[in-house]
Amino acid sequence: MTTPRTRLAWLDALRGLGAIAVLLEHMLPWLLPALPRQYVFNVGMYGVLVFFLVSGYIIPVSLEGRGDVRAFWISRLFRLYPVYLLVTVFVLVMAFWIPVRNQVPRDLSAVSAHITMLLDVVHVGGLADTMWTLSYEMVFYLVVTALFIGGLHRRSGTLAIGFGGVAVVAGLVLSAPLLKGPWPATVSCVIFVVGVVCLVSGRFRVPAAYVLAATALVLLLFAGFVPWLGAAILAVMFIGTAIRRWEQGTGGLWPVAVATVLVALSPVWSIQAGWWWVQPAAWFITMALAGGTFAGAMALRHRSLPRFLVWLGLISYSVYLLHHPLLKLAYAVAGDVRAMQPVVQVMLSAGFVALVLGLSWLTYRYLELPMQRLGKRLAQPGLSAGDSADISESVVGASTKRSLSSSDPTG
Repeated sequence: MTTPRTRLAWLDALRGLGAIAVLLEHMLPWLLPALPRQYVFNVGMYGVLVFFLVSGYIIPVSLEGRGDVRAFWISRLFRLYPVYLLVTVFVLVMAFWIPVRNQVPRDLSAVSAHITMLLDVVHVGGLADTMWTLSYEMVFYLVVTALFIGGLHRRSGTLAIGFGGVAVVAGLVLSAPLLKGPWPATVSCVIFVVGVVCLVSGRFRVPAAYVLAATALVLLLFAGFVPWLGAAILAVMFIGTAIRRWEQGTGGLWPVAVATVLVALSPVWSIQAGWWWVQPAAWFITMALAGGTFAGAMALRHRSLPRFLVWLGLISYSVYLLHHPLLKLAYAVAGDVRAMQPVVQVMLSAGFVALVLGLSWLTYRYLELPMQRLGKRLAQPGLSAGDSADISESVVGASTKRSLSSSDPTG
């Protein structure tokens, strides 16, 4: 069964593919260990790169379409935080039975980093393993906001190349965070909270936007776990934006090609490139598959797409955040699945996927959607007259109104 052709369907389909890729990356080693796995590319990073390309493609243009920083940030906060907070509470409740991962500090820095979502760029582990990507989402939002206020938001190709170059240089010279200790998380939390209040209220909005963006970039390069990867991720996002500019006829594709080469080369000589998935062959293949998937979906954007895949895109944020804590819970309940018969492993795997999708649909239906609608109502006084262009219908059983800005790697 296919969906009617809408502007959002292909983006939802991409997010659905990304979510399933990350789910498989985490699930297969635990629930289907006997399944042959050829490490020619990283399935999870493939999904993450697809997410980041989608975010870069849609977020800056969504802000421009609104023309309203206040409405954009209210929308983002009500989009990201409800499920994020739910998963945070879920993990903390499970901590009475399943210990919180060791990468999470037992001090104020962990609380501060989770408040801002800037976990990875202040070298703090997230309560849920997949929360690390939200750090780069937040950095991207802060940078895009400052660029929009400063009138520099259309230089997407230049920014993509710039961050790609920074990724190469950072890989050559930086081997660990230069800003160490708990203070980057706590100080940035204060700056973030005050700054976002200014963005939403309108008081001191311009200086707040610049301070927030500068803080985010300093953290990205000097306090993050892997500086070259952070810069490369920002380059990938701006590659997505540059593709949108090309589609709109306001930019060329050559910056996309140059930035892609720089991102591909960024881990080749990096000091911090000891993982198998950033070795040249695996990294190149992962990037090529992510880029090819995005290009293929874009080529099919005017066609009807499988309804199930689009539905996966709608619930992808919940799938992304929920599946790993649920996987740990399932492992604690079922025991070591690797010692069981293959037929049992297959049955447990199918049951786990069904559980994740079912719970994700429930959180989408009864938490995400109500909070998005509340955010829209709260943002309404600040919306521009043309904001309705960012709203479209996604048909999955019944039509559900969703804003164009809700299509991003996080969900």
